[in-house]
Amino acid sequence: MNRLLEIAHSATPGTRIQFRRELYGNKDIRRFLRDVLSMANASLMGNRYILIGISFSRGTKKEVVGVDRADITGKPAYQTLVLDHIEPPIQIAYHAVEIEKKRVGIYEIGDCQDRPYMMRVDFSERLRRGDAYMRVDKTALKVGRRALLQMFDQRTEIAVPEDSIEIGFPGEVIQKKLTVPTVYLRRLPSLLEHGKLSELAGIRSESKNSGSTTTMARLTHMRLFGSDMPYENRSETGIMQEIDQIDKKHEVHDQKFLFEDNALKLQLTILHQGDGPLENAWLKLALPNHRALHIAETLPKLNVNGGSDQHDVLNFSNYPAVSFQGDRIHALVNVGAIPAGVPVNAFEIPLHICVGSDLAGKQMTMRYELFASNLNQGSKGKLTIVFRKPAAHQISDF
Repeated sequence: MNRLLEIAHSATPGTRIQFRRELYGNKDIRRFLRDVLSMANASLMGNRYILIGISFSRGTKKEVVGVDRADITGKPAYQTLVLDHIEPPIQIAYHAVEIEKKRVGIYEIGDCQDRPYMMRVDFSERLRRGDAYMRVDKTALKVGRRALLQMFDQRTEIAVPEDSIEIGFPGEVIQKKLTVPTVYLRRLPSLLEHGKLSELAGIRSESKNSGSTTTMARLTHMRLFGSDMPYENRSETGIMQEIDQIDKKHEVHDQKFLFEDNALKLQLTILHQGDGPLENAWLKLALPNHRALHIAETLPKLNVNGGSDQHDVLNFSNYPAVSFQGDRIHALVNVGAIPAGVPVNAFEIPLHICVGSDLAGKQMTMRYELFASNLNQGSKGKLTIVFRKPAAHQISDF
């Protein structure tokens, strides 16, 4: 952080450093993508930085304006935007530092040696698939065909053949197919309470229509919630309002059910059988976005010793970046350097998934693509996940 403070204090605009007075926000996503592209394609070594909340008048007078103190995430979701729109993958992180009692945001873009970086899909009429920009001094310039070819030529001079790479599920030999159990999602805490409250609302409605006492409602409440939860004479409308709030009320409990208690912790193995190491490798996965397939975007927070304070179980920064785009779910992870001839795990923290029983007896294709600075092109392939019925102990609970 001292390094970032020093940059915010003393840096001036140039090829490596860009300053911006205001947050990008949802209205300026095109400019954000263009700026990231131009930084990534800049002809230099090492990290690059975009500082938010600082302006330079006429290029010399520095003014610290600051950004909203509530903003600590670099909204909009910058990692998802970069993942969905730019290829090859770019390592980018957002930091917040304080100078002159004002908060300044810093986008830190990792060392980009896999040029050229280009738009992988259209964003708008002004930023189309295949577009590339390069920062030269203080300006973002659109990259022409000749410059793009030069970048490709530089990359292929040290390229590793993509057919030297094998990716699959761990085992004595790398597997291309994995069989996993499914889970009865009706056991989700929110769905269990939804069913109980719906039944209680039905009893209240029947009592109201028949003019009977609340005896039946009391008995139903005790059967559903037990004697530990005192009975409250709630109206049908009140119960329906509770139902509307169930998802929010049980969000943490549902996340724990899905991604801790019933999670499949998915790991992949990468074996590079070439002569030298792969440099700055990234792995990208794509799976169908099925309603019964749940993939954790972040890991759940759990109570410590039953208390009210919560803590992060694992370091979220090491968990794969997960994004949902239309009918696809994407996951991206920076694997780093991959030595030759040694199987390595793709994920420092495995991908946490939970599969509902609606997929039991079916199978799903997971596509992957591995990028690296010294790969001529991405190494692509597909794996198969087969879903079996829930475990016997879950069946016995019904």
